[in-house]
Amino acid sequence: MQTLLDMLRYKRPEGSQTQKYFCETFLEPVFGNPDQFGNYILTIGDSGLCFTAHHDTVHNTDGMQVVSVVDGFAMTSDSNCLGADCTTGVWLILGMIDAGIEGTYIVHAGEELGCIGSRGLVESVPTWLASIDAVISFDRRGTDSIVTHQCGYRTASDAFAESLSLALDMPELKPDDSGMYTDSESYAGLVPECTNVSVGYYGQHSKSEKQDLRFAEYLLESLISADWNLLAIERNPAEDSPDSYTTDSLESFVYENPDVVAEYLDSFGITIQDILQEQNNINLYLERMA
Repeated sequence: MQTLLDMLRYKRPEGSQTQKYFCETFLEPVFGNPDQFGNYILTIGDSGLCFTAHHDTVHNTDGMQVVSVVDGFAMTSDSNCLGADCTTGVWLILGMIDAGIEGTYIVHAGEELGCIGSRGLVESVPTWLASIDAVISFDRRGTDSIVTHQCGYRTASDAFAESLSLALDMPELKPDDSGMYTDSESYAGLVPECTNVSVGYYGQHSKSEKQDLRFAEYLLESLISADWNLLAIERNPAEDSPDSYTTDSLESFVYENPDVVAEYLDSFGITIQDILQEQNNINLYLERMA
């Protein structure tokens, strides 16, 4: 657990010097050098599973921050966020690699800037991607979610989500159709099951962000002891695609996917008061212009 706390000290906006130091310290001794898109990739054994996280954060400055632990939660008062999104996911992946769990492991670059690393990788269509049945990201808030939908469309079947909960022996993890997006969404046009799993952080992208350390440890133990043979692969990526859920306007998308839009706004710390204030500012501007 001390390793996770040490990792959380690094503030890592994409392209920053601290991000480079973080990767040199924690990733390159395990993965070697990154690919052309900045992703770190390692394959252990012969498995159809791909586990992902990302090494950038939404900190507005680089450098180091002070991390404290209060009642089992890691937090910081030093900066605009803790960065558990996605430091905890990276820590989980390193723990699984250390335990020798078979799979393809990827720590992506630039997720917070629109999944730059994962989109570049997918568009290059590496040969190993054809043998992947599921992409499992560790980048979800809370302690109860296995995402089945991202950006308003299905990226994983309910059967897969339920079987993953069973494989991990974590019945508290339930299928969740309100996902926004993370790197696994980039693979959804090619890979049958693409999901995102809760890792125990709250208040992501905000000063109040905190990480439940006990849940992170519990999840890692479950990932190491999981029966991966229990996974059900059912989704057809050719049938479930972003194109099949495209709407004609932003208004239509908001109407049809209110949970997705609400989570997107919340992830950037935008409150109801912020929206009402912005609407008031617009009204005042229109009155002045009339």
